[in-house]
Amino acid sequence: MSVLLVMAGAAVGAPVRYLTDRAVMRQVQARTVGIFPWGTLTVNVAGCLLLGLVLEVTASGGASGTRLVLGTGFCGALSTYSTFSYETLRLAEEGSTALAVLNVLVSMAVGIAAAGAGALLGQGFGALM
Repeated sequence: MSVLLVMAGAAVGAPVRYLTDRAVMRQVQARTVGIFPWGTLTVNVAGCLLLGLVLEVTASGGASGTRLVLGTGFCGALSTYSTFSYETLRLAEEGSTALAVLNVLVSMAVGIAAAGAGALLGQGFGALM
């Protein structure tokens, strides 16, 4: 049953990731010239925020199905470490070393901050329940 819950979350998270990445890149490319991977940064930060929220709201342990669907399945498919790694490597190989380093630093700092913000939001939701 657990595998089916993860698959259900991933079946929604993967298309949301793709569509969000494309939408962000269309908007950014219309306004700027550059190769920074804004779409991947956006989905990764959103995944961190949502995961922090889900884990905090379900911290009591009574909602393991919710953790599997939203945490492992949806957030796992929404965020992507492999694409982040590939795009960082590509930036470095193309001579944009400063952008590659910036991508790593911003992704880590903002991702951790987003997870913390999600956890704080989750505490607020937990207080309401």
